[in-house]
Amino acid sequence: MFDIITIGTATKDVFLRSPFFKILKDPEHLKKIGFPSGEAQCFALGGKVEVDEPVFMTGGGATNTAVTFSRQGFKTAALIKIGEDDSGEEILSELEKEGIKIFAVKDKKIPTGYDTILLSSGGERTILVYRGAGDSWDIKDIPLRKLKARWAYIVPGNIPFDVVEYLIGYLSERGVSIAINPSKKLIQKGLSGLKNILSKSQVVILNREEASYLTGADYGDKKKIFSVLDEAVKGIIVMTDGANGLEISDGFKIYEAGIFKEREVVDRTGAGDAFGSGFVAGLIKRLKDCKISKLQNSDGGKSAICGQQLAIEYAIRLGSANATSVIEKIGAKPGILTKTEFEEDERWKNLLIREKTV
Repeated sequence: MFDIITIGTATKDVFLRSPFFKILKDPEHLKKIGFPSGEAQCFALGGKVEVDEPVFMTGGGATNTAVTFSRQGFKTAALIKIGEDDSGEEILSELEKEGIKIFAVKDKKIPTGYDTILLSSGGERTILVYRGAGDSWDIKDIPLRKLKARWAYIVPGNIPFDVVEYLIGYLSERGVSIAINPSKKLIQKGLSGLKNILSKSQVVILNREEASYLTGADYGDKKKIFSVLDEAVKGIIVMTDGANGLEISDGFKIYEAGIFKEREVVDRTGAGDAFGSGFVAGLIKRLKDCKISKLQNSDGGKSAICGQQLAIEYAIRLGSANATSVIEKIGAKPGILTKTEFEEDERWKNLLIREKTV
C-alpha cells in the first residue's frame, strides 16, 4: 500500500536561455492578434539567436509531484505513459533514484512527450509542448489492481476525459482520497461536466483564472467563486493567484496567505506542481499527526475541525516554501525541498496566514 500515487504526464525537457529572448508588452495590439495577456516573448525572425548551454531535465506533472512526496518521506508511486525511447528511460531512471515506484505504460509507436522551455531574464518562460505518448491513454493499458494507495494526486494534462473520470471513480470506490489539479482540457468541460470528478475529490487546486472560468463568476468576485465551488467540492478548494498568494476554503473557513519571498526568480517552470504537491503532502502529514482519517465538512466534530485547520496552515507553508524554492533554480525538480530542508530551515518557519469565516 502506497501513501500516495501520482497520475499524469511525464516529459523530457530542454531549457534554453538567451538575453535575446525579449518580453514585449503591448496589450492594445497583442490582444487583437491572439495574445490574451497582452504580452509576448519575442526574438528576431530569420536570424540566428545565440543561447546559453542547453539544460536537459525531466518534467511533467506526475513526475514533478511524485518527487515532492518522496522527498517528504512518503511511500510514493507514479503512473505515467511514455514512449519506448531514450527519453522514457531517462524518466524512469530519475524516478527510481528518487525512490519512487513506477507504473509505466509504454507506447510502442508514439514517443515520450517533449517540452522546449525558452527562458528570459526574470524567470518568465514560453513552453513549446509536444505531448507525445501522454495523449494516448487507454483504460485497458492501466494496471488498475496495482494502484493501491491512501491518496492519489492527479495532474491530468491531456489525458482523455473518460480515462480521468474512470480512474477517479475506480479509486474513490476503493477508499482512496483524491487530490486533483485540473488541466485546461478538463476545465473546459465546465462545472456540470466535472460534477462526478469534483464531488469525489478531497482537494481541488486551481489558479484564480481557472476558478473564474469554471464557476462562471467574475474574476474579481472571489466570494462568489468560493460559494459556487463549495457546493461542488465537499473537501478543500485551493485557489492560487501567483505573486498575490492564495486563498483556501474548507467549507467553513477561508485561509488567505501570501508567498515566501524568493531570493532570485530563475525559472517559474514547475512552481504550480511544487505548490500543489507540497500543500497535499503537508495536509496528509498533519492530518495523520492529528489522527484524522478524513477531511471534515461543516458537520464534522470540533476537535477534528481544529486539527484540520492546523493541518491546512502547515500545508500552506510547505506548499509555498516548495514553490519558492523551485523557482530559484532551473527546472521543476532541483529546488524541490526534502523533509529536513523544510523543517530545519528558519526561512520557512513563518508565513502570515489570515482566517475568516465563509
